[in-house]
Amino acid sequence: MEEISVVLVVATLFIGLPWLIMHYVTRWKTAATLTGGDEKLLEELHDLTRRLDDRMCSIERIMTAENPNWRQQCAPEQPALAGRDENIDLDIDAELARLSERRRVREVR
Repeated sequence: MEEISVVLVVATLFIGLPWLIMHYVTRWKTAATLTGGDEKLLEELHDLTRRLDDRMCSIERIMTAENPNWRQQCAPEQPALAGRDENIDLDIDAELARLSERRRVREVR
């Protein structure tokens, strides 16, 4: 009876435990993460978004210079959404900062 217990303990230590560890290491490595290509694409999209935002600001400045009331003529309900763009920009900036920090942590490893 004691021999069976010894065999079970040895099997657990040398077969079961390594299998369990390798199983979860494999799961961890195959988990969905951002690849370098994904991060590069996000940075390109962020740059494109910033350029488009700058263009929109330029167009709005030109339109305002030509006709200060152009917003009310186009969409009377627009003032209700006035602060929304700044909140979206802050959310995007926070997300990009978080992604950049994750990338730096991965590069350090």
